[in-house]
Amino acid sequence: MKELNKIESHDLLIIDDFGLQPINNEKQMILMDLIEDRNQKRATIFCSQIPVKNWFDLIEEKTIADAILDRIIHSATRFELKGESMRKKMKSNKKFSLILTQESIIKTLSTLLRN
Repeated sequence: MKELNKIESHDLLIIDDFGLQPINNEKQMILMDLIEDRNQKRATIFCSQIPVKNWFDLIEEKTIADAILDRIIHSATRFELKGESMRKKMKSNKKFSLILTQESIIKTLSTLLRN
């Protein structure tokens, strides 16, 4: 619980690779608590290779899935990226580097939200 409190206190939480593994009973309750505490209070970014329409099937208990996804999806701004994988681009171009600072992430997100 101490670790969960640390995570919940941050203004921005990025959950990367969401849904690569099924979300079982223990994990779904942790996710539910986390989302419930952050809902409408702090920013949370989910990054996933799994289409949003398939997220429901990732969560074992369907009632909990409804509650979690209701809080995530219905108040979200979605960005669906298309195109070649960044890893593939980086591998083919050894000179390519990607440096993201907190400032550049905020600037990019602000620009995207305005458009």
